[in-house]
Amino acid sequence: MSTAWPDHDVAGLAARLGRAVHEAGIPCSPERSVRFAQALALTRPTSRNRLYWTARSVFVSAHDQVDAFDGVFARLVDGIEDPAGPRGDMTSPRLEGAVRGERPPVPGARPVELPGGVTPSAARAGSSGEGPEREVSLALASADERLATKDFAKLEPDELAALRLLMRDLTPATPLRRMRRARRARRGDHLDVRATLRASHRTGGDPVRRLRRRRVLRHRPLVVLCDISGSMEPYSRAFLAFLHGTVSSAHAEAFVFATRLTRLTRALRGHQPDLAISRAAAAAPDWSGGTRIGEALARFNDQHGRRGMARGAVVVIVSDGWETGDPALLARELERLQRLAHRVVWVNPRKAARGFVPSTGGMAAALPFCDAFVGGHNLRAMSEVIEAIGA
Repeated sequence: MSTAWPDHDVAGLAARLGRAVHEAGIPCSPERSVRFAQALALTRPTSRNRLYWTARSVFVSAHDQVDAFDGVFARLVDGIEDPAGPRGDMTSPRLEGAVRGERPPVPGARPVELPGGVTPSAARAGSSGEGPEREVSLALASADERLATKDFAKLEPDELAALRLLMRDLTPATPLRRMRRARRARRGDHLDVRATLRASHRTGGDPVRRLRRRRVLRHRPLVVLCDISGSMEPYSRAFLAFLHGTVSSAHAEAFVFATRLTRLTRALRGHQPDLAISRAAAAAPDWSGGTRIGEALARFNDQHGRRGMARGAVVVIVSDGWETGDPALLARELERLQRLAHRVVWVNPRKAARGFVPSTGGMAAALPFCDAFVGGHNLRAMSEVIEAIGA
């Protein structure tokens, strides 16, 4: 039996290989299939040999699983059936997935043909010392690459579901700050007098060991406020996935606003993105409503910001700046927020549009009080957002 290897379908390949490995008796969870898809995007295997070792490093966790994995890999990729597989004969010659040489294919099986008209066996022969290894462009990550450059507003429902998985890898790291507390350290900055005196009781009062302490370094808190008004509706679903990944992986707080401010930190917690995003969408009653950025920031400053949530934090505001309220109120509240926060980052997905000029009332009032102004209209542009948060 041979399984065709479709181009530009990393998720399909990872799912089929993971299911076949599980059916072969190797413990395999859906998480391993996701890890394999991520590994393919990182390694970009250009030959059958590299693809084999990439898959084996993910799916095989014990030496006694190698034989079963080799049979599954050869069956799916090469169209070769292990003769010992159907009857479970352990004394038959084992089918090694990475060894040199050929085995007779199964009658009627169709080996996978890689782009360029090269079969995996030809790519394997090139790596066996019979000639220079031919680089074969598998184009495994092309689906993710297309998704990375596609505007969030143009995503189809299935692409949006795939984006939620990729958004989990975007884990922003805020800058470090020195805390007031100190902890024991071998090479600390200050002498821990009390601990040194206690330790000297064991040596007759002679402080042989001098214990030291060092100030604790921790990442600054992160606060994200996302605009879910009607003008931001094409981008709101994608940024909700970003909020879910941020809240799940870091010490972060998440808010959304349109005509009112809603805290979604508790609703977005959990390991199931679809369920968390559904809870978050249900918790915001003003979805696709008007835009009152100034009033939302005023409520945040009064109820959360000045009580400690924004002090020394990195605050990210995701909005196109189309303010229906008073721009002067927005400027005044953003100035208050800038005095509290360590850094204010404004993300406007419409910045990448041709001929964009921040001339709307809200954007013009907000820019003087922002430390960074970035786009974030697609997955690739989100790298700028991550860099701005960690600057």
